[in-house]
This record gives sequence, C-alpha cells and structure tokens, in this order.
Amino acid sequence: MMMGLLAFESNQGLWNGGYYSQLFGIGGVMITVAILMLSTSYFGGIGAPFAPYFWPYLGQVPKKRERKRPVRVYMDGCFDLMHYGHANALRQAKLLGDQLVVGVVSDEEIVANKGPPVLSMEERLTLVSGLKWVDEVIPNAPYEITEEFMNTLFNKYSIDYIIHGDDPCLLPDGTDAYALAKKVGRYKQIKRTEGVSSTDIVGRILLTFKQKDSDTDVNAAVDEKAGAKSNGEVKSQLSHFLPTSRRIMQFSNGQAPSPGARVVYIDGAFDLFHAGHVEILRSARQLGDFLLVGIHDDQSIRDRRGYRPIMHLHERTLSVLACRYVDEVIIGAPWEVSKDMITTFNISLVVHGTVAEGNSAGEIDPYAVPKSMGIFQTITSPKSITSVSVGTRIVDNHEAYKKRNLKKKASEDRYYTQKKFVSGDYN
Repeated sequence: MMMGLLAFESNQGLWNGGYYSQLFGIGGVMITVAILMLSTSYFGGIGAPFAPYFWPYLGQVPKKRERKRPVRVYMDGCFDLMHYGHANALRQAKLLGDQLVVGVVSDEEIVANKGPPVLSMEERLTLVSGLKWVDEVIPNAPYEITEEFMNTLFNKYSIDYIIHGDDPCLLPDGTDAYALAKKVGRYKQIKRTEGVSSTDIVGRILLTFKQKDSDTDVNAAVDEKAGAKSNGEVKSQLSHFLPTSRRIMQFSNGQAPSPGARVVYIDGAFDLFHAGHVEILRSARQLGDFLLVGIHDDQSIRDRRGYRPIMHLHERTLSVLACRYVDEVIIGAPWEVSKDMITTFNISLVVHGTVAEGNSAGEIDPYAVPKSMGIFQTITSPKSITSVSVGTRIVDNHEAYKKRNLKKKASEDRYYTQKKFVSGDYN
C-alpha cells in the first residue's frame, strides 16, 4: 500500500503541486471523487463552475506516448575527392531526420554526367560510411532521381524526404535531376558549404604537383608550364574557406574522455582525406576507448614534404573531425610527441601506421619519448593509398580532368555570380 502511495505521489501533472497535492489516502480519494462528480451533469448546473478549474489539470496527466517511426532522409552524391563540404552537407541532411541514408553514385553514372571519377567505388563507400552522421549507404545509386528509383527509395528504404543542396544539379540535357522529388513534395533543401568543391581541389592538385619540385610557393607566380596564365588564376585555385569556431563545434563530439579511459594518439597531415585515412583511424580507435588525433600545421608539412598540403590546416581539421572513429583533435599538433603532451592529454598509447608520406631521413625520431616509455605501437596500414597517390591519378590523367574542370567551373561560376545570402547554417 505504501509503495502504491509513493508511486501515486510521484506522478507529474495533476497530482504534483496543484490544487490536489495534499489529497492522499482514502480520504483524499473520496474528496477527489466528489469533485469529479460536481464537475459533471450529476449535479445539474452546480458542476459548471467547477469544471473550468479542473479541466486544465486533466491535460497534465501523463499519457502513454505512441512510438513513431523514425524519419528517414536520403541524400546522394558522387563523393569523389571527399572533403569537408560533403561532410557538412550530410551533417545538415541528418538534422532534417532521424536516420540518414546516403546513395553513392556509380562510376558509370559519374562518367556519363561529369567525367571520370578519381576514386573507386570501394574508396568512396569507405569514405561515406566513415562519416559520423551516416546511418546507411546505398552503393551504385543513379545520378538522376528517376520515378523508378524514387519509388524504390520510398517503398524499399522507407525514405520520407530526398535532400540536396541549394546549388543546381543539372543533367546533360539541362533538366533538374531532382525534379520528380520536388513534384511529389518529398524534397528538402540544405545550404551549400562555401569555399570548397571537388572541382576546386582538382585545380589545386594540378597546380601544386606542377610546382612541388621547385621552390615556388603556390601563392607566388607560377611557371608557365603549370597552365596558369596569371596570378589571378593562381589565386582562384587557392582555398576560399573561411573557418569559424561555430563550424568546428558543429563537427566536434564535444566530449572529454571518461575517467580511466584508454586514450590512443595518432598524428599526421591527413591531406586529401581518403579511404586510407579512414581505415587507419578505425584501426587506431579499436586499440582504446578514446581516439585523439594530432593534425600537423601547413608549414611543418612543407618543411618535410617540400610543398604545402593541398588542403590547409582548418580544412584538414574538419575532415578528420567528421570521421566517426575520431573523438578529439589537436589543431597544429607538435611534430614530436613530448612527455608533457602525453601527461596533459593522459595518453595511454601512441600509434603510427606503416604507410607514411614525407622525408624523415636524418630527423630526430618524433616518437622517441613514447617509445622510451613503452607506450608506442606501429600498426599495419590497411590500405597503401596516400595523398600523393591520389594526386598522381589526377596528374596522370591531366587532360581528362582539365576538361571535367572546365565544364564544372562554368556552372560554379554561375552559382557564385547569382549567389544571395541565405539565413541559417552559415559557413
């Protein structure tokens, strides 16, 4: 009986702090029944004055909530040369539903609509699956949302809405690839992330790789052989990204390691974030409870690689933070792992992969301290892909990607010329 009274008293709403907070026990129940009777037609007109005071509290009685089906949203893309703009688009898409399903466009469809892809389907699937906001991936998705595929999304995958950015996505014949989704009222739009695109990155790669054996900086005058006609054209290939603290917060987990957690540390450039990065981060995360990633600054990378990274520090930071296996990053991490750093972040294990870029010959071992402490481990890199090998694919097929870039750049120039401010998720 006492347990029943306690449970009764703990209910929120009608019985907590209102007119009847003191009505407990048998006497209280009898008084309550009397009030209920006075508020009904049993006493004719007498009940009318009481009802308005009592009815509002009836709405506060806890009701059993019906379990609703999660809202499932779909977004597709080529996701070639995956960058933080892709990640931010998918982050925004996830906010429009409960579960995010991502379609990765097939190689054949990319060739037919845009030009040859740089990354294979397997690599692109690894990158998309590695994003923290993605719940499910559909490989070999079509470039155009046809009626047949749209019905497949609605019926087989239980998709509620199809998502795309505010930049136009046109088919070769000039029609809107998402026209059908818009027509049936199942389309939602997000903001394009300014300052980056795959087209822009291809341009940076072509420019940088032409210069990497010289002392000329990307920001300076360019050799005629690089294909740039003026410094103005060079500047057009540089990053236009404007980093904000808000964007970093949106990508961050915002959680510190729990007491006693095993903190694993791995560092690197993470330039042109690729499938190899995802796999090595996954391997590192499996060795502990919390993965801390150190990202080296642009100058440190140039000193050892001979040229600046394609993506600058803040761009690389966002790409790493978007990975589902990463818990925290150190922006501009020191090249050498010191005892003070290990103590400050309570690092239990320092790891490094077998695949690395840059010339370290004759340098002081950056992992000498963790090795002396017995907390260093070399882990086998699951993939041999590197930022240089990705860039080399583009350089080796320079003419094909140059044509692809010219085609895409025209549409991007139109977008920026007509661009207007859109309130909401600014960059």
